[in-house]
Amino acid sequence: MEFHVLTLFPGMFGSPFRWGVLGRALAKGLIRLAVHDLRDYGCGPHRITDDYPYGGGPGMVMKPEPIFEAVDHLRHMGVSGPVILMSPQGEVLTQALVRELSGLESMIIICGRYEGVDQRVREVLVDREISIGDYILTGGELPAMVLMDAVGRLLKGVVGKEESVLEESFEMRILDCPHYTRPAVFRGMAVPEVLLSGDHEAIKRWRRKEALRQTLLRRPDLLSKAPLAEEERKILVELGWTEGEKKD
Repeated sequence: MEFHVLTLFPGMFGSPFRWGVLGRALAKGLIRLAVHDLRDYGCGPHRITDDYPYGGGPGMVMKPEPIFEAVDHLRHMGVSGPVILMSPQGEVLTQALVRELSGLESMIIICGRYEGVDQRVREVLVDREISIGDYILTGGELPAMVLMDAVGRLLKGVVGKEESVLEESFEMRILDCPHYTRPAVFRGMAVPEVLLSGDHEAIKRWRRKEALRQTLLRRPDLLSKAPLAEEERKILVELGWTEGEKKD
């Protein structure tokens, strides 16, 4: 997978991708990250990348020329894949969308700044706008990192045990169960006995029940979309769930 990032602040991408799973994946060549400075495509001798908005108002708007020039250059170099704009106006990033994007060979990610990008960038260049949530950040760099982290870890060979990825929160449309490790007792708090029993079927049932309990308590809205088996519905009813119930 190739990530091509267009940004005014390329230095922001140095440290986050040096560590952990993605750092190792980059070192092995499983992922390629190319960060492109939009100022290299800026206008005039001063490499201008933003200007005042037509019609007045506060802030600055990212000019269309540098972004168009950068994307044109990447296409000329053979870079394929969709152009994605990180934007609070975009579709919210979900695990389903992450899994869809993980099937791509490459993508071009535009990191917006200031009051945003010139609308003509949206209308002509951008294939998809993606938001990481209903809040505002100073720019699209951090959202781009979130997107690349979420997509990158699903790529083959990036995470050691691929089955662990499939069992995580949101992959099965319910939250994950609680997890414990050694010591068995810490400051008077004991690990549930079933996890020490060696009974794999009992452990499996316990984990599923606790995952359902966590989802019911924290994100009951997910249950209406989850592919629940009849046994799971019975467990939820025992836990106090009413199917179709809406909770704030």
